[in-house]
Amino acid sequence: MLIGGVLVEKDRTFESVNPATGEVLGHAPDGDVADVEAAIAAARKAFDESGWATDKALRARCLGQLHSALTEHVEELRELTIADVGATRMLTHGNQLDAPIEIVRYYADLLPEVPLTEELDDVEIRGEMHRRWVEKEAAGVVSAIVAYNYPNQLALAKLAPALAAGCTVVLKAAPDTPLVTLALGELIAEHTDIPAGVVNVVSSSSVEAGKLMTTHPDVDVITFTGSTPVGKQIMAAASDSLKRVFLELGGKSALIVLDDADLATAAMFAAFTICSHAGQGCALTTRLVVPRAAHDQVVEMVGGMLDRVTLGDPSDMTTYMGPLISERQRDKVDGMVKRAVEAGARLVRGGKRVDPGFFYTPTLLADVDPDSEIAQEEVFGPVLAVIPHDGDDHAVEIANNSRYGLSGGVLTADEERGIAIGRRIRTGTFSINGGNYFTPDMPFGGYKESGIGRELGMPGLEEFLELKAFAVKVSS
Repeated sequence: MLIGGVLVEKDRTFESVNPATGEVLGHAPDGDVADVEAAIAAARKAFDESGWATDKALRARCLGQLHSALTEHVEELRELTIADVGATRMLTHGNQLDAPIEIVRYYADLLPEVPLTEELDDVEIRGEMHRRWVEKEAAGVVSAIVAYNYPNQLALAKLAPALAAGCTVVLKAAPDTPLVTLALGELIAEHTDIPAGVVNVVSSSSVEAGKLMTTHPDVDVITFTGSTPVGKQIMAAASDSLKRVFLELGGKSALIVLDDADLATAAMFAAFTICSHAGQGCALTTRLVVPRAAHDQVVEMVGGMLDRVTLGDPSDMTTYMGPLISERQRDKVDGMVKRAVEAGARLVRGGKRVDPGFFYTPTLLADVDPDSEIAQEEVFGPVLAVIPHDGDDHAVEIANNSRYGLSGGVLTADEERGIAIGRRIRTGTFSINGGNYFTPDMPFGGYKESGIGRELGMPGLEEFLELKAFAVKVSS
């Protein structure tokens, strides 16, 4: 772990398992409450005493160094990500590794251009003139807690803007994928001039250690990516001290196919999306909402596309879909599929375990009731639920019939019609005809129970800034 600028080993460790083989990959330090206390104390001291919060030039330079270190060691990180996360080699050339590294470059370049002071017009109050201005300053010490599915993306999307803003950070690795996040701490310690205590990286199997990061009085901001139930617990825990809370939570996004869409394109898009990282993505479109008249045809076409998905060794560049993260997650997915069939859904493809490792075949469910568990709850596996609609209004109703509101998409021959549909969907992100919104300069986040706040872009930086208003009486 990285605590107070020192790489710390622990006698007590916990296993990290390669999800493609089920074998132990390595061991991570099992930090305890005392380690988290030390990390928070180091972050507090660095924020209060190091000058990091006020030295914009140093922050930009250190972010540039971090980008260089990540780029220089990208192939080592790639192999570690494949083994620790079960991500396919193909995916590491995108959102699992290469794309997240560019988030650091984005904020390093953005920082010098961001105005941190805004002058307002002088105003007369009771016969005297007053000069007024607003300054943006770092929010303080940040607890950053990441999920297992895209650990590089999630860590850097929290770390880069927090550091750019002048905050100090305690970053907690996901227990299922600790090694890649610990490697990030090692790169920071050995290849950047980031002052001691500005970034601390901990790993732990202890629930109590994680809880402390959400309740400690020296923490000012919590940023968490994970499940909605845990997000609610964090929000409740933070309420006693009114910490700023930024949550990126679950999703149950719908891909709407309109009656003028090309069905072959829709089938391909739906099939390969649900299999991306074995369906372990909160923004993936897991509900396919299709015209009723075309339901059976689309189901047949999607099934054919799923038959073409290559499932296997994630280190092989030709593999499209790798394993689920753990046997626990595979049990959850399998249980939800079985209950969906019992509730009346038709199993068209998949629904099978593949050993060794934690593989699960791409699964297609047809004739799904839009109010059923499989249509309402996040699966986090390669399971696509097909729901028929009776026109645009009905499709919008189905898409919005969710406690989540993270993402969605529409496929249509009429772009303006697609944009109009998108404006009616209550989600934080939306794709028209395969448009990709997931870039460093684009805000990402959700409505409803998909979270609070936004990552990436300028809004992602502002999550870690406070506003301070100044006024001074103008001498006559």
